[in-house]
Formats: sequence, C-alpha cells, structure tokens
Amino acid sequence: MHAENPDLVTVVGIGAGGWSDLSRTARSTVDAADVLIGSRRQLALVPASVPAERVPWPTPLLPALPGLLDAHRGCRICVLASGDPMFHGIGATLVRLLGADRVRVEPHPSAASLAAARMGWPLAETEVISLVSAPVDAVRRLINPGRRFLVLSRDGSTPALVAGVLIGAGYDAARLTVLSQLGGPDERITSDLAAGDPLNVVAVECGDGPATAIVPGLPDSAYESDGQLTKREVRAVTLAALAPTPGALLWDVGGGSGSIGIEWMRGHPACRAFTVESSPARCATIRANAALLGVPGLSVVEGRAPGALAGLPTPDAVFIGGGLTADGVLDACLTALRPGGRLVANAVTLESEAVVAAAYAKLGGDLTRLTVSRGSPIGGFTGWRTMMPVTIWSVTT
Repeated sequence: MHAENPDLVTVVGIGAGGWSDLSRTARSTVDAADVLIGSRRQLALVPASVPAERVPWPTPLLPALPGLLDAHRGCRICVLASGDPMFHGIGATLVRLLGADRVRVEPHPSAASLAAARMGWPLAETEVISLVSAPVDAVRRLINPGRRFLVLSRDGSTPALVAGVLIGAGYDAARLTVLSQLGGPDERITSDLAAGDPLNVVAVECGDGPATAIVPGLPDSAYESDGQLTKREVRAVTLAALAPTPGALLWDVGGGSGSIGIEWMRGHPACRAFTVESSPARCATIRANAALLGVPGLSVVEGRAPGALAGLPTPDAVFIGGGLTADGVLDACLTALRPGGRLVANAVTLESEAVVAAAYAKLGGDLTRLTVSRGSPIGGFTGWRTMMPVTIWSVTT
C-alpha cells in the first residue's frame, strides 16, 4: 500500500491459471492485503495461507459497490478481477467511481488477448464485444461478410445464442470457435457450442451473408414501420447534420420507427441515444428495430415531449422529428443542450416550417430544403415519384 494514499484500492488481474500464473508483484499485493474482494471462484484461487479477509461480490454489484468500499475504508483493499481489469472489467468501473489516483491496477493478459493469440488473429484488427451484461443482439452490429470478431461470453449458453443470431441474420455458414478456460490447465478449444464451460470466449468468422452498410442511410426496408419513418435519403442528410462523434449522447424527439437514434448508435459503439415517443406501439417497434440492427442499448422513453424530457442526461445533440409545433418542445430542447451542442429539426408541414423559420430568424444556423424523387414503374416505363419536401434546420448552441 502506498503511504501517500491510504485509501488506495489495488486491482489484481487473475487468469484461469490461478495463483501460479501471477507475477511476483501481484502475489505480493495479494499477500499484503487486509481485505480481498472478488467472485467466489476468484477468491478460491488464492491459497489459504493468505490471511486477508475474503469478501465475495454482492449481487447486484454496482449499486452495492460504494457501500462495500466504504465499509472497509482504511484497510488495504485488493480487488481480484478476471484477466485485464481495464478491459471490460471491474478496474474501469472502480476508476470511474473513485478516480485514477485511488486505483492501482496489476493486469493479467485479457481473455481477448489470449483468444486472439490462439486463433492467430491480430488483436489490433479484431473487434471485441462483451456480452457479460449486454444483450446478445448487440453482436448484430458487427455482422458483415468476411468479418471476424471475439465475443466475451456471459456464461456457457452464450455460444449457442450467438450462433442463433448469426443464423437469423442469414449467416448459416459462419464458423464459431469456443475457447474455454484460457491460460489455465483445463484450457479447451472446440467447435462444440454446447460445451457449457462458463468461462469462454467465442471467436466468430462470419463468412458470406447479407451486407449491412456502416454509414447512415440504411434502406427503408431495414425497419419495421407504420409509415412514421425518416426516409433513407433524408435520414442520411439529417445524420450528417447531427454530426455524431464517439461517446456523444443524442435525444431523438418523436422517435417514430427509431431510425435516427439507431443509426446514430451504429456509428460508433460508444455513441448513446434516448428516443422519446408517445405511442406505446411505436415504442415497441423502436425496441425491435434497435435489437435487429445491433443497438439494443438504445433507450426508449415512452411519453410526450417536453414533459418526457425531464430528467434525461444532458444531450450533445438533439433531433426533433416530431412535435415541433407542440408548446415548449423546441425551447426545452435548446435549453437542455450542452454549450456547443447541436440541434437538428425536420419540418414537413407548413405549421412546422413556420416554427423552423422563426427559430432560424432568431438563432441563425443552416436551412436546407430537400426534395427526393425516386424512380418508379409507370406501366411499362419508369417515372419519378416525388416525396414531400423536408426542411432541415440545424443550429449549434
């Protein structure tokens, strides 16, 4: 323990090889601890000769974590973690909670690092997704022809669930390899999806199948909809105006089918979005679309703006696709934006255009009017069918 910081929490990564695989520094840290915190499996890997009090993680973990640490304040606390604690692990959670100056990490090779080594895949070129807490539908964002990625499993049922998603997405020929107990004496690499070991990583090789674009403007047919859908061409321009960046948070007000929030989140795994929609049926549609397009983490708020916006985290960007003419909606969204945030509003009716025109006159920004015509059969020939024009107003606060 560092004398200059009596509240230091040390996190030691431990692999399936257990105590024998720890470095001398990591063993010394565990030996010197007053309190060891970890899963029951991890605590059992530490020899009985280590005198520290052993505290298994409570369930659920995150709500209990601050109280657990406070209860042992003043003690030399050592937290045991799987592999690299800063790679989808408890180390990152502790740093967010306590600050980097109160956490010291002794890492072990991560399960992803070991799996990539066994598969012969360059780790820097291999996407990794954790399903320890995320729904299995999250893997859909990674599925595309020829792609390969690693899945950190929640338990022994995860490989079969991943296979089911791949088959449902049209990737019946995908190859899955289950790597269990990596780095330990019982390490096993198999194509048996029912092997059942809870400590496993799934290596996925997609092979051939339907492609899904990674840029905004997915086909309209990618969405279930009752007609309330920002059409493909308008959606692409709208998202370009919203200008998503990694980690940014979007409010999608008047969600409809959820397409703007969904494609915002598909842009980068750290992007987050809240979609506000007053119709319960459309809320259900949004959730289904988000799952099928690989972003089940999209938050759907059932309610009517501006009331439904209360209590939501501060947005980096706001899209208003519905409700522009409702009292207080535009003002509430502009007020909520962080400084330097961006608002984009789409208007189709004369009444919503009047709101946009007044806001533009007061606040400036950019106005775009978009008219889209699509080729369509007319008898034995082809002609143009023009959709309703859309006025897009964007402004930075």
